[in-house]
Amino acid sequence: MKITIKTWASAAVLALGVLAAPSSAFAQTYPHKPVRLIVPFAPGGFTDVVARILGQKLSISMGQQFVIENRAGAGSIIGSDLVAKSAPDGYTLLMVSTTHVISPWIYKSVPYDPLKSFQPITKLVEAPYVLLVNPKVPARTVQEFIALAKAAPDTLHYASSGNGSAQHLVGGLFISMTGAKLRHVPYKGSSGAATDLVAGVVESSFAGVPNALAQVPQGRLRALAVTTAKRIPQLPDVPTLQEAGVPGYDASIWLALMAPAGTPRDIVDKLNSEITKLMASADVRKAMFDAGVEVSVSSPEAMAEFMAKEMVRWGAVVKETGIKLE
Repeated sequence: MKITIKTWASAAVLALGVLAAPSSAFAQTYPHKPVRLIVPFAPGGFTDVVARILGQKLSISMGQQFVIENRAGAGSIIGSDLVAKSAPDGYTLLMVSTTHVISPWIYKSVPYDPLKSFQPITKLVEAPYVLLVNPKVPARTVQEFIALAKAAPDTLHYASSGNGSAQHLVGGLFISMTGAKLRHVPYKGSSGAATDLVAGVVESSFAGVPNALAQVPQGRLRALAVTTAKRIPQLPDVPTLQEAGVPGYDASIWLALMAPAGTPRDIVDKLNSEITKLMASADVRKAMFDAGVEVSVSSPEAMAEFMAKEMVRWGAVVKETGIKLE
């Protein structure tokens, strides 16, 4: 049989169509089973709250359960490593925070590349931390708090969600920029840190806005400042650290959704599109506002670029503060 160029071209197009079909069909039917959403922190913390709001909404809109699994430990490394080594099929996702680009600078070794081992799906939210103190601390301003810490070095403690966490580092940055002599107390999650702060076991913490909103209005904790360059609507009377006399201090936490590297682009785009629509809805925006965070979605490419810049930025902060862990 004579094979013409036209015949060959037709066959090639057909073959390419067959090769492309599985990916397209997979994306069209995705998800056809429950999706695991790994949160590399303990239940009840800032990341967990946002993950549960998002998981509930995605379960409804996409017709499959998005099951939250908390895999805490080692500054988010344990949960992140699990996802890095999972099949890139869209059925194991990771909720990362600023800690994701901090841990590699602090720990001696990390079993994955924070940028190359993952496929960004979208940025989700961002928010400040709040410098909180137990009411027994006789300081009503940041400057009074700094003076107390300098007058009695290492007698005041600041709690964090763990070694290598963003809470740990924003506290270290505060110490570096002010000379306040605070002792770090790591917990296995921000919930435990918040509990001991309210009980007076520790005197202070750089906590997420949800923890502040749960305690400050009732007088169980006192908010001295927020860590970002502008005030937040949930706590309009609380000054920024810059306003409170720490020039140049500006730190926030962000959350993003990631998948293992190599996840099909069709799946990534489908998730990005669905999440963008959900985050634009009034009820989700209200839920996020009530949780103390600001919606901030992005394209996968924009998130990849943002993370690369954040990696450089926090690497410089780690060098400045001198924080290192084994």
